[in-house]
Amino acid sequence: MDKPIKEQYLVSGFLVFFLIHGMQIGIGILGFQRGVVKEAGYDAWISVIGAGIFVHLIIFCIYLLAKRSKGDLILIHQQLFGKWIGNILSFFVCIYFVCLASIVMRAYIEIIQVWMFIDLPTWVMALIGFGLFYYVVAGGFRSVVGLTFLGVIIPIPLFLILLMPLEFAHFINLVPVLKHTIVELALGAKETTLSFLGFEILLLYYPFLKNREFTQKWAQLGAFATTFIYTIIMLISLAFYSEEQLNKTIWATLSLFKVVQLPFLERFEYIGVALWVLFIAPNIALALWAASRGAKRIFHMNQRAALFISLVLVTFIMISLPTRQEISIFADWVSTFGFYFVFAYIPLLVIIQTIVMKVKKGRGDHEKTTSM
Repeated sequence: MDKPIKEQYLVSGFLVFFLIHGMQIGIGILGFQRGVVKEAGYDAWISVIGAGIFVHLIIFCIYLLAKRSKGDLILIHQQLFGKWIGNILSFFVCIYFVCLASIVMRAYIEIIQVWMFIDLPTWVMALIGFGLFYYVVAGGFRSVVGLTFLGVIIPIPLFLILLMPLEFAHFINLVPVLKHTIVELALGAKETTLSFLGFEILLLYYPFLKNREFTQKWAQLGAFATTFIYTIIMLISLAFYSEEQLNKTIWATLSLFKVVQLPFLERFEYIGVALWVLFIAPNIALALWAASRGAKRIFHMNQRAALFISLVLVTFIMISLPTRQEISIFADWVSTFGFYFVFAYIPLLVIIQTIVMKVKKGRGDHEKTTSM
């Protein structure tokens, strides 16, 4: 049994709302429409809602796993598979979180390079990110939670500005509804779920929550807020763009900022790109915290040392992805692994855990019977 987390390191349960929502709203929302529309066309908004429902189910599975084990993913793996195999599985999950942080940061740097500073070297931004995120994550989990809270609250006006393109919207595009098959809608939902990834870090910070058994409602509300925002942005995009335009536009959400015209500012998309760092910073910080926390638990090492190694790996990965094609390939790898880890492996863990618990209970009842 793991040692309980000290009281001063715990965070209030309602902050799970911000941790779930803040991790899901990031770089993916800037261009998630393209992949979904390719599969589901103008019914893409239905696929988004379907994906959100699956996310709610997975959050339920995560709480079921954590409550039964009374610990995090590392402990769950050790209980189900033993120390060695369990730690190997946990190590792969840590690598996944490192890759997740890498692709979020590299994708954001690519947007800065394309939209603002064409000649900006990747390594410059990588080194700035190294120092910034080491400072934040080394401050502990509460520091990361504070950043996530601010990353959800401060950028709210950006979402309100995205309503301005409705002046040119044509909602007639959305009818007739359900023109696509269930299979096409399911494929669209799969494409959407890739933008929802990150909430699975709950498996690692669960022990840091106060009254953790009663925080599921906040986690579910956070996921609902994410689904609501993704659905609204998808509806705005479908009404503003044609299907052909969405199939060709890489960053559809970011392109919506071009419509915004203010008397004192002509290119508002520059403001949008600059402020989007408030969204992606919690994504990167939480992923790095999860990777370093996992490494600390597996190898019994200092978490700051694990964080430093994680950041070195992140920097190396980013510098190794110089072109759009390589970024896209790496993003597909990370997304595919994340999809199967979240939507296949976590439910499988619930099944395995249920079987193990029943077997142990059967053995316990048998021993009691034979001892009487």
